[in-house]
Amino acid sequence: MTRIWSSARTKIAASLIAVAGMGITMEAMAADVTWRFTNLYSRGTAFGDVYQSFADKIEADSNGRMKINMLYAGEGVDTNGIIGATKSGLLDMAAPFQPMHAGEIPFGVVEVGLPGSNGTLEELNAQFYDKGWSEVLTEAYDRHGLVWLSPYFQPGVYVITKTKIESIEDFKGLKIRAPGAYGRFFRELGASPVNLAWGETYTSLATGVIDGTIGSNLIDHRDGNFAEVAKFMYPLPVSSAQALPVLVNKNAWNKLPDDLKQVVRDAAKWHAKEQAEKSAIWEQEAVADMQKIGMTWSPEASDADKAQWQQAAEVVWAHYGQTDKYSSRLVELMK
Repeated sequence: MTRIWSSARTKIAASLIAVAGMGITMEAMAADVTWRFTNLYSRGTAFGDVYQSFADKIEADSNGRMKINMLYAGEGVDTNGIIGATKSGLLDMAAPFQPMHAGEIPFGVVEVGLPGSNGTLEELNAQFYDKGWSEVLTEAYDRHGLVWLSPYFQPGVYVITKTKIESIEDFKGLKIRAPGAYGRFFRELGASPVNLAWGETYTSLATGVIDGTIGSNLIDHRDGNFAEVAKFMYPLPVSSAQALPVLVNKNAWNKLPDDLKQVVRDAAKWHAKEQAEKSAIWEQEAVADMQKIGMTWSPEASDADKAQWQQAAEVVWAHYGQTDKYSSRLVELMK
């Protein structure tokens, strides 16, 4: 009797699996377009959830005509390969961190926000949409076979270290995870920049491979658990804000009918608003959470340190204003 029931139960389970599989197939068939979309964050993180809500909105607003398969950090494409994978069509849409691709898109290093740059949300919107940045970046990414969608803005970039920084001199000799212009900036301060993916940062801090790291924002430090192994946050922002793009493979974009292109553009604008509003709240929560586990701010910078900090930033500005024609145009418009 037991054997008969076991056999029947196995057949029922197999039937349910077959039906479920058929449902997935039918769902995929129902979508006119299926895209692969990657972001920089791990599953379950605050920003990872925001990207998923962006994908969900595209699906909902297209009435199921578009299906977005989300890939998170460590899933499929290495962080350093995101631009190349999107250009080639391996990915259809991506939210990269431009400094990780300084060799491919040098203008992206200016786009994200150079060290020492200041800007409120209103000022950033004006810079992109009223002062010509959007036109320059649309052209620049188009040359790489990429469609540039509305950028989203995140809070300032700060550096967290394993040792307390009493003065600028204490950065000398430290190994700081800081890609792109941020790395050049810390080199001006005497540190040694290291280019690492976000997912490799915690272990590198814990094992002493690096002595500190920047984050795309303060929330990154919390969500990456960096404050468990690096307890000191330096009070001067490396950059007061960041602007990051959502990019689409040009061939994939051109295959979309106009109404679905508008769905994606509208969802990108909605996503930018979500990022800005939630980031402001999450930043305060992140600082409080890290302080609960022992994170402290290094002492306030002296006037001399502030001046040296700004001087290092100006050297970086001068360098990146000459890296390529698009960077030059962006820096001139910024001035």
